[in-house]
Amino acid sequence: MRIHRSRAAAVATFTGLVLALTGCGGGAANGAPAAGPGTGAPSPSGTPAATASPVPAGADGKGTQGPGGPGTDDGYAYTHPCSARNLTVRVSAPEGLPATVRVVTVTNNGTTSCGLDLHPTVGFSAKGAALGIQAVPPQGIGGPAHPVRPGATAYAAVDLDPSGAGGPVADEINILADGYHMANADGVSLPLAVPGTVAKPRVGLYHSSARDSFETLR
Repeated sequence: MRIHRSRAAAVATFTGLVLALTGCGGGAANGAPAAGPGTGAPSPSGTPAATASPVPAGADGKGTQGPGGPGTDDGYAYTHPCSARNLTVRVSAPEGLPATVRVVTVTNNGTTSCGLDLHPTVGFSAKGAALGIQAVPPQGIGGPAHPVRPGATAYAAVDLDPSGAGGPVADEINILADGYHMANADGVSLPLAVPGTVAKPRVGLYHSSARDSFETLR
């Protein structure tokens, strides 16, 4: 199983996919498949700029034994994409970051390491209706997928309105933890505890801390 993408292969129409999900009754309230406890329906990918490439840890590409046993090292994660059923996805508005920033967290509840795409796919809704707006990742990036060891959490900062220009108010964020390897039904829709205006939103790369991810937005 590879964990890399061709940019052309990853291109999709965000608005159409989100509307399709809405039409299918997506969302936690409607019983859509969830990526973890307390999660709901997704917002799929548009045109991601990132390219994830495999970086095998050994000649066989299987990696070596990590501190938690076989399959718990980063090398294993590069060839084993995360499964939505082993993830818990949440969103928060942590202190110490701009008021327009929310942070997506993805926790690996599995017993082995797994790899996520370089960033989540993020969209927004208001009163249950998709706004048709997708957060854009940093441009011109590439490299290995983000490894997540068992019990570890990956963080991705999302700036709803970087310029402060104002726009429609979103009360829900739609997250697909890995827009390349996961099906749309594996995404989640989560309420924003603090609704915010959305205008040219941006999503940062996965990192081991919210601050590090936020720095990729600059």
